[in-house]
Amino acid sequence: MQYIGNIFRPPSEARSLLVQLTVGCSHNKCTFCSMYKDKQFYVRDINEVINELENFEHKDYIEKIFLCDGDALVVKTDDLIRVLQKIKELFVNVKQISSYATFQDVLRKSDEELKLLKDNGLSLLYLGAESGSDKILKNINKGVTSDEIIEACLKAKACGFDLSIMIIIGIASKALSKEHAMASAQLINKIQPKYFAVLSLMVEPNTPLYQDVINHKFEILDSKEEIMETRMILEHLDLVNTFFSSAHNSNYLFLKGNLNKDKQLLINKIDNYLNNGDFHLKIKHL
Repeated sequence: MQYIGNIFRPPSEARSLLVQLTVGCSHNKCTFCSMYKDKQFYVRDINEVINELENFEHKDYIEKIFLCDGDALVVKTDDLIRVLQKIKELFVNVKQISSYATFQDVLRKSDEELKLLKDNGLSLLYLGAESGSDKILKNINKGVTSDEIIEACLKAKACGFDLSIMIIIGIASKALSKEHAMASAQLINKIQPKYFAVLSLMVEPNTPLYQDVINHKFEILDSKEEIMETRMILEHLDLVNTFFSSAHNSNYLFLKGNLNKDKQLLINKIDNYLNNGDFHLKIKHL
């Protein structure tokens, strides 16, 4: 496969074949994100992508395919269906096709379009909500409100998609940490996604947020504060059957479990970690 620039994928897609449909992210304005700042966004020629799929030599070994870059769902529906049908034709052992998506992508597509994509094999969407607070979403220039996030997620679920939603611990700064935790828990409760993950804020150079930190306009949480923020989110979740994970390299503490079933167990693990005597306050270096 041909890849243009750095390629990113969720941790759970580590063994997936990565198929690049777009270069970069169509929004690419979030203040904290440096992932696609080295790329000018465009949609790749679909015939070129299909040719790469046809020429891939190890088709029988592939069970999962992840469509990238930042929001493959922005591709025209007819072109996406062509790619999905070609995958189904060539990769006979594929069990899951997934992609990043923006909430704007989901809202722009009609219900009929989304159902066609689902019927043709796209089954799991990864969406970065970052926060459930409108104030924080505006601060980070996410481009959507919490109501729009919920609307997009419920729309996608109604069309048959499984959702993996991400919240960023520490994205609100110390001043708004409680608001961020409470609003994010409320958001996740309304969505009831199949998967919910948290990762910790990594302040990257060449981003507006980095400059805010340098200029003392944004105060980073230390490790204890990050874990306490995670605890507050967990404490206020009310979920029926969602798999929760904090197993990302950015996090200080790795947690996994089903919510609400394992909710108290996860909270107890956090409390034990904070109280075990080996805990040290740490802060990420810039």
